[in-house]
Amino acid sequence: MAIKLKTIKEQVIVITGASSGIGLATAKMAAEQGAKVVLGSRNKEELDRIVQEISGKGGEALAVACDVADPQAVENLAQEALARFGRIDTWVNNAGLTIYGKLWESPLEEKRRLFDINFWGVVHGCRSATKIMKESGGAIINIGSVLSERAIPIQGIYSASKHAVKAYTDSLRMELEAEGFPISVTLIKPAAIDTPYTDHAVNRLDHHPVHTPPVYAPELVAHAIIECAQHSRRDLYIGGSGKFFSVLESLVPRLTDFIMEKGMMESGQSNEKLDDVKQEPALYGAPRKEGEVHGSYPGRVMKRSAYTAAALHPSVAALIAAGLGIAAAAGIGFLQNSRTPARTRQPEFTGNQLHH
Repeated sequence: MAIKLKTIKEQVIVITGASSGIGLATAKMAAEQGAKVVLGSRNKEELDRIVQEISGKGGEALAVACDVADPQAVENLAQEALARFGRIDTWVNNAGLTIYGKLWESPLEEKRRLFDINFWGVVHGCRSATKIMKESGGAIINIGSVLSERAIPIQGIYSASKHAVKAYTDSLRMELEAEGFPISVTLIKPAAIDTPYTDHAVNRLDHHPVHTPPVYAPELVAHAIIECAQHSRRDLYIGGSGKFFSVLESLVPRLTDFIMEKGMMESGQSNEKLDDVKQEPALYGAPRKEGEVHGSYPGRVMKRSAYTAAALHPSVAALIAAGLGIAAAAGIGFLQNSRTPARTRQPEFTGNQLHH
């Protein structure tokens, strides 16, 4: 059965993790364009305030308390949406958080809880959405990360959870296509986004975490989500940096490891010590202060991405990918020639081993 997606103004959209960041930006943008939005989050009080704001501007919205780690809570979110609006056209699995620190320093129960939210929350959302959309059709949009493709240090368990989201999303897409269900399945892979992500994280570093640039505005992700709700796409990077590192790893994975080790162990931390920063981790409960789309990144936040804009137009995407491949190859050559004299290079980074 062919996939036929509605225009955004005709849609009912369910969004998890809707009380801040990407989820909140998407809810506001979709409502402004005429969609009926159903907002899921653990922070019901904040959701109610957001619904009042949307309603005050002429939009239609529904707030539902939901911990995505609980499959029954997610199913209740779906049923509340159906009871209010009679259908669901797009389901956005957005809820997620991270843990900063070395893998051996995080308690096992924290790692399991993170997977309950980041991975199992996606599974629960897809399960509920698929049951509803098998006949009527629609779009499932899962928020992965550039780390769905490339792991980094000090966010290892988050990287693992986003790798799992990618694998689950890809498998689900194939199974739905094989069955002929009219459901579009998209994986969105944002780069670093200026949301309250670092403030809501569990942090086991000595300093407050900070994004490694380039950092992009959450509205870029929201715009991409809304586009993918109307036009079926397999996956989409937000920000060209993510695509660049994906290409780089495919060509020279060991060199990419080295770049990550040298560049991110320290760049992921600010100069602010933990005692000077008030954090509200959201691993086990909603932080008291939410309702904010943007985070506290101190540097330049990019409001546009030429790569993502082009990728939304398939005829241009191939040219962009080719250009990134050429740029990656040129960058690799520069790095290999400029790091150290040939006689002092370490064996594990020789040209022959980089191809294994």
